[in-house]
Amino acid sequence: MENLEEKKEFHHYTVMKKEVVDSLNCDGSDKIFVDCTLGGGGHSEEILKRISKQGRLIAFDVDDDAINHAKNRLKDYKNLAIIKGSYLDIDSHLKNLGIEKITGGVIFDLGASYHQLTTAQRGFSFMKDAPLDMRFNQQQTKTAYEVINKYSENELVEIFSNYGQERFSKRIAHAIIKNRPIETTLELAKLIQNSTPKIKTKIHSATRVFQALRIEVNGELLNFENTLKKTISLVDIGAIISVLTFHSLEDRIAKTIFKSYASSCRCEKNAIKCTCEGKILELINKKPLIASVEEIALNPPSRSAKLRIAKKIK
Repeated sequence: MENLEEKKEFHHYTVMKKEVVDSLNCDGSDKIFVDCTLGGGGHSEEILKRISKQGRLIAFDVDDDAINHAKNRLKDYKNLAIIKGSYLDIDSHLKNLGIEKITGGVIFDLGASYHQLTTAQRGFSFMKDAPLDMRFNQQQTKTAYEVINKYSENELVEIFSNYGQERFSKRIAHAIIKNRPIETTLELAKLIQNSTPKIKTKIHSATRVFQALRIEVNGELLNFENTLKKTISLVDIGAIISVLTFHSLEDRIAKTIFKSYASSCRCEKNAIKCTCEGKILELINKKPLIASVEEIALNPPSRSAKLRIAKKIK
């Protein structure tokens, strides 16, 4: 196993940077903007370059590596507040800052950073040996080790099938149960390879399971769904909500919620009387924007990115 104590330079490619920031219409703006997923700071830096000195940006992250990198990268901007905390608590964090409404816009970039995925000790990669971890927030207790070694076989099948669309979920889950305890990433990756058929594909056989584990460990889908709904109530009329996803389940959540809040009524079909607020969002793009051919050539993971944009109108 390689030296896990070795510090690695933070590196992260900012996907669809221009398209995401363009969607906010923030050039020269003196409004309040929020970056719910600070990461490497690429989107935040572009927003700060464009807004006026009277404008303000609030950025969230739970990852200490990302925060430390971004603080150094963005140290010259005085109209930035970096919050170490989950975007799940966006309402309470904004309240603590005296902010009642997000007047400009909000962005979500739901991709894991290159740094997280390739730093061995974080346990995200099936190419480097490390303890099973996969936590974005190093202070949380739940790790991939707990999921792999304590979840039931049925729970593992459900996670691998739902979050990873892994068609050999039952085989893999059964092999995991038989070979517990499983300590490291390479140990798990080898087990997956040995328990699934050899298929000609460029995708590593462990890819889907590792993706599913990451989503489960960090509660990504539920946290995003709850926060997106909460954010709609926090943005002011005219403000923009932009969501950049890299997974079909994340995109489905964004699509469904945006479509619901952009409809004339969200009440139950058998409701006698409409009691909802009616249409409060306008869809800026009914079909998601995708990365350009040039960007995909430069950064192949951009090919899975989808950008959905909505505006608060009521």
